[in-house]
Amino acid sequence: MTAFVRAVEVGGFSPAARELGLTPSAVSKLVTRLENRLGVRLLNRTTRSLALTPEGEAFLHRSQRILADIAEAEDEVARFRALPRGLLRVNVGFSFGLHQLAPALPEFLARHPDVQVELTMSDRVVDLIEDGADLGIRTGTLGDSSLIARHICDLERVICASPAYLKKHGTPKKPDDLLEHDCLRLAPFPALWRWPFDSPEGVRHVEVRGRVTATDAETLMRLAIAGAGIARMIDVVAGEAVREGKLVPILRDSHHVEAVPLSVVYPQGRHRSPKVAAMVEFLVERFGSAPWRAAAIKGRKR
Repeated sequence: MTAFVRAVEVGGFSPAARELGLTPSAVSKLVTRLENRLGVRLLNRTTRSLALTPEGEAFLHRSQRILADIAEAEDEVARFRALPRGLLRVNVGFSFGLHQLAPALPEFLARHPDVQVELTMSDRVVDLIEDGADLGIRTGTLGDSSLIARHICDLERVICASPAYLKKHGTPKKPDDLLEHDCLRLAPFPALWRWPFDSPEGVRHVEVRGRVTATDAETLMRLAIAGAGIARMIDVVAGEAVREGKLVPILRDSHHVEAVPLSVVYPQGRHRSPKVAAMVEFLVERFGSAPWRAAAIKGRKR
């Protein structure tokens, strides 16, 4: 079962064999033996790829949950040992993973030498159990779920542009000035095209316009640095560029700052796993104070 699941998840017998410490032919034989025992074909094989049959797809989902339960049972036994150990699979959004988690991982690994980390970065919200992940880091309000959540900190959005853009086009002094500028927008989220500002009557919104949209925050930041327009981004994405002077915050006095929760989530029962507990505590300790925000402020004062 393990050979079948890993072959599908990693996309072939050879990478599954490397992970399991077997030969590709041994993995293939294990899958064939499983198919013979079940009396159905689970995979259609070609020289370049594996494709699930309908029976294989149904068996995969159930097998993933069984293996997750086995891993949880093993973790239950392992928790009686004092130290975290084993492979920890972490799913995280691309921007936070690239700018914050990846640079911090050496510190975590130094503290816990018996833990190995498999880091998957994706802006797609995945099913942690089906993907075999031990925990995920999520941005925004969490939906109803069976997952356990731990709040790390609140993110904030910042409106900014490159010095070159502001020199060429001028710096907006009031919210309505944005209507005369190219504003960069996240394509999947039209609701975020309405930028909120404080006014005597309460929060008002300006629906910005522009010639460029992007599908992810990382691309949006790079467009802003290149001078393509004004962007509104979460500070964890823009913080480094602000600190280095590549982006300049604007309209700070009127911009209505909304808290955006950053959370770590994990399946029920995983909190008893020493490796999961160690990572959760590390995330809260390392990022609970939103260190990128203080660093960006310090950088602007130089």
